[in-house]
Amino acid sequence: MSAAQRVAVVTGGAGGIGRAIAARLQRDGMRVALWDLDARAAREAADTLCADENSGTNGAAIGVHVDVTNEASVAAALHTTLERFGALHVLINGAGTTGPISTVADSALDAWQRCIDVNLRSVFLCSRAAVQPMLDAGFGRIVNLASIAGKEGNPSMSAYSAAKAGVIAFTKSMGKELALTPVRVNCIAPAVIETPLLQQMTPDALAASLAKIPMQRAGTADEVASLAAWLASDECSFSTGATFDLSGGRATY
Repeated sequence: MSAAQRVAVVTGGAGGIGRAIAARLQRDGMRVALWDLDARAAREAADTLCADENSGTNGAAIGVHVDVTNEASVAAALHTTLERFGALHVLINGAGTTGPISTVADSALDAWQRCIDVNLRSVFLCSRAAVQPMLDAGFGRIVNLASIAGKEGNPSMSAYSAAKAGVIAFTKSMGKELALTPVRVNCIAPAVIETPLLQQMTPDALAASLAKIPMQRAGTADEVASLAAWLASDECSFSTGATFDLSGGRATY
């Protein structure tokens, strides 16, 4: 099956890393559904991708409103996607939030829980929904966006770190469950990436994160998209349940 016959869902697809990944997959020829809580932004992003002269031959794109923390909303978004494109082959779980930037002692429970829901619960709900359509299609690639924080634990970011650690463990478990099927499940653990999400970090927290990167710079959304595109391709055939670092040398394990 060529890329032009494939359908990808990108959660958090209206902006930042999600939009960069959606654009890359579309340029590769895939039809892309941008799932996002901001319905207007998702539609506008999809329209922009469709107008891009560099998009793939069959690279249609649609914006779909969804709350990725809500089971019924995820089911409705999947229905909309399948109704439009007829199949699902690739899922990029890119929706996320940094959550509260505070010590554990000063963290409010509702903000902490919201961060867990957006970053981890969403991965479970969307991945669970995607399995059967992928098995029906005879091909599946699930790519989860984790973080280096899930390996090392960033101070004053306990909810985010815990959620991303959960994403890594979830990826390992699901990858093993589906190892004898045509579905591969992997995740990416970026360090600091230049996106609007950085605006949620305090200057001190951002400086501390950048100081740990041997390349002495943040990564770019396009660099994440390049790795995601490989993980979503036929070429990624013998890797599953794995975590791929994208950290400028900060982590090599």
